[in-house]
Amino acid sequence: MRIGELASKAGVSVRALRYYEEQHLLASERTPSGQRVYAASAVDRVRFIQQLYAAGLPSKAVLEILPCVHTGVVTPELMARLTTERDRIDHQIAELTATRDRLDGVIRTTIAYRDTQQPCSA
Repeated sequence: MRIGELASKAGVSVRALRYYEEQHLLASERTPSGQRVYAASAVDRVRFIQQLYAAGLPSKAVLEILPCVHTGVVTPELMARLTTERDRIDHQIAELTATRDRLDGVIRTTIAYRDTQQPCSA
């Protein structure tokens, strides 16, 4: 598939795909006229790259992790890196859950207060 189709299916910009290629996270073939062509599997790869970025991993870490996802081969050093990243994400999840719970409390308090107020009369 061509770059625009991949961008549309993966939900990213064409510019993002070009950046992923520059970072060696994504590969394409070239047609004789120089247009990029991607395998169908590129959609899942791009989505996974997006998830890793959303989790806060830098390009270098993503580049280290991607081959292991496809081969299943992980060095002890990479296993330590993956574990560290997983623990960092777990910490983020815990902080976000606590923040959500506090917001829920504010919402409940606001609704309870609003429901006890008498309407204004003219």
